[in-house]
Amino acid sequence: MKPTPFNLGQSIQQALALHQQGRLDEAEKLYARVLKSQRDNFDALHLLGMLNNQRAKTGEAYRLINAALKVQPRSPDALSNLALVLHALKRSGEALAALDKALALAPGHLDALNNRGNLLLDLGRPEDAAAAFDAVLALAPRNVQALINRGNARAAQGHADRAMADYDAALAAAPGHPLALYNRGNALRALGREPEALAAYDGALKAAPDYASAWTNRGMALAALNRHADAVQSYGRALALQPDNADVHFNAALSLLTAGDYPRGFAEYEWRWKRAGMGARKDLRKPLWQGETPLAGRTILLHAEQGLGDTLMFARYALVLAGGGAKVVMEVQPELKSLLGGLEGVAAIVAHGEALPPFDVHCPLTSLPFVCKTELASVPAEIPYLRATDGRIAHWRPRLEGLRGPRIALAWSGRATHVNDRNRSLSLAQLAPLLSLDDVSFVSIQRELRAADAETLARHPRVVHLGGHLDDFTDTAAVLALVDMVVCVDTSVAHLAGALGRPAFVLLPFQPDWRWTLERDASPWYPAMRLFRQPAIGDWTSVVTRARDELAGIKI
Repeated sequence: MKPTPFNLGQSIQQALALHQQGRLDEAEKLYARVLKSQRDNFDALHLLGMLNNQRAKTGEAYRLINAALKVQPRSPDALSNLALVLHALKRSGEALAALDKALALAPGHLDALNNRGNLLLDLGRPEDAAAAFDAVLALAPRNVQALINRGNARAAQGHADRAMADYDAALAAAPGHPLALYNRGNALRALGREPEALAAYDGALKAAPDYASAWTNRGMALAALNRHADAVQSYGRALALQPDNADVHFNAALSLLTAGDYPRGFAEYEWRWKRAGMGARKDLRKPLWQGETPLAGRTILLHAEQGLGDTLMFARYALVLAGGGAKVVMEVQPELKSLLGGLEGVAAIVAHGEALPPFDVHCPLTSLPFVCKTELASVPAEIPYLRATDGRIAHWRPRLEGLRGPRIALAWSGRATHVNDRNRSLSLAQLAPLLSLDDVSFVSIQRELRAADAETLARHPRVVHLGGHLDDFTDTAAVLALVDMVVCVDTSVAHLAGALGRPAFVLLPFQPDWRWTLERDASPWYPAMRLFRQPAIGDWTSVVTRARDELAGIKI
């Protein structure tokens, strides 16, 4: 009996069907069999290249699709898919060139247009990306992928409301589509509509239970609603699917710390070093101290790694380590060098970029609560641990001593570029109820003035603006030493006031930063400070009104 002849075309179709069903091992064997029979078979080379790309074997995918293009150099399908591989190989310029060639051969090639838009979006060119998706939708108005992608491009431009329209159109064409629901949830979060975002993520997970990113962002929506125990559970589901995802570990840390679970929270917080964009831990050619050995008789370098507020907050550990017999030296931001130079327990201090003093071991400042096994009940809170210098106080005294009545320092916003600026910052106009207090003088220590704030200042002559004259934190500390009260939002000013032991009211968003915990009127890190929390997302009016009423009822 003669063997059945090998039918190349039939085998390709069978392999493609297996490929589309996700039966990749079987499909790969058939593609390989075809190539064994015909080594330059375009379809087998092209499709096996795509299969390897699915498996993240990008080098082999590149080789195979390139081989296919040598057989059919004018194939827009292969050129479009080669671009996907080139982009994965971080050869974005070549990827764009491949897509441009594909579109020159087939101007209405939907996949090439979509791929071009996605590439442009990844390259940070959302306007150009949206134009590519517009071209797809002009040809295929109900193309679900293009609708979702254009929504993503609009969201990247800051147009979350317009993005929502695209996601809704995609869901009208494909009800329950998990990617559309997931991105709709992201847009709703950008609009501050967290309960609706949570419902969108739940819908995505109903359709795709193993959607790790949806579990992650669901956790973030729950955290924004201060449902931190539920958020930790959601992050746990994401980590079961992606155990080494540093961003998820970090988000879990924030919820654990906010809920007061410091042992687990600070352990998870150490994952920050593996997050994209964080940068590697400093290689200082000396051992990293992680609490495993006594420090008595040794010199430890404590170095700042995050924001100014973090440095001010965790500088307190210098005294703890010095009390254990360590010689403590520090490297901090230039703005803080002078102020922290007077910190008890610090033998030497340098600014970033200056030559480091000799040391035996080192530790990042923000790792100290983990290394020192800090718990909620054992936070080092010997306040004050910072002091304004007599020279700076003498410099600023003439500017403030003539002001009428109690003096209240104000700082109502942080850096506009801060990732949480939308939630934590106010405009000066929103402090209007506070500014209505009689027989009080206000001192603005706001260093970054936004346009609307400058206009408001001009209408409030009782607010003396000093922010533009504060050179560094020694100046700010001196002004805080000369006022009777500080009212601020969650910025470095709050940490400075707390470290100085100055009376302070801190105005907090509904979802506070972890260090302010939940519900308490005081922070364990700054016990004398009063915390005023939003009762609902975005409700600054009641926060400011309550702070004003409290100030009116006490003798400053």
